Amino acid sequence: MTAIIHAIESLSIWVGRAFGWCILILTLSVSYEVFVRYVLNAPTVWVFDMMVQMYGALFLMAGPYALAQDAHVRGDVLYRLLPVRFQASIDFVLYLLFFFPGMMALFWYGAEIASDSWRYKEVSWNSPARIQIYYFKTLIPVAGALLFIQGVAETLRCWKAMRSGVWLERLEDVRETEDAIIGSVEADESRT
Repeated sequence: MTAIIHAIESLSIWVGRAFGWCILILTLSVSYEVFVRYVLNAPTVWVFDMMVQMYGALFLMAGPYALAQDAHVRGDVLYRLLPVRFQASIDFVLYLLFFFPGMMALFWYGAEIASDSWRYKEVSWNSPARIQIYYFKTLIPVAGALLFIQGVAETLRCWKAMRSGVWLERLEDVRETEDAIIGSVEADESRT
């Protein structure tokens, strides 16, 4: 079971890293637009649409990554005080009742939206550039499917924690700066 959980987590981490490059493209395109608009006085008609699509792609495809890293916002004021078995039971039930139906709806209706968009070869009406957006709309059901798959890993993780009373360690990717600083301070204190 641990191998399956970590394989799914690895997929989510890989997708998150791949789409993380959207930030670089987004930053460069904003910088380019600012330069040509205010320095050269020659604004573009296509950069705004590209920025919206890069941000949307990043937002959609970061969901499975954030779920794999346990980085989604959670109101855990009381939750963290509960025993691990009870935490896992709560999470397990909530995944079954809310998460999976939501992700199935995202996939199902996202697939309909993407299919219609491909059929009409939909373009953006926000600017004169009229760039294609059916590629972007394809990411909606893809994100739903990846979130569903990561949800399977999370429910397996809950099942394992309900039985053992210990949460399975997550695959580590990047750490918040604050966590890295706290870790290095704690390491220095333990050496002295």
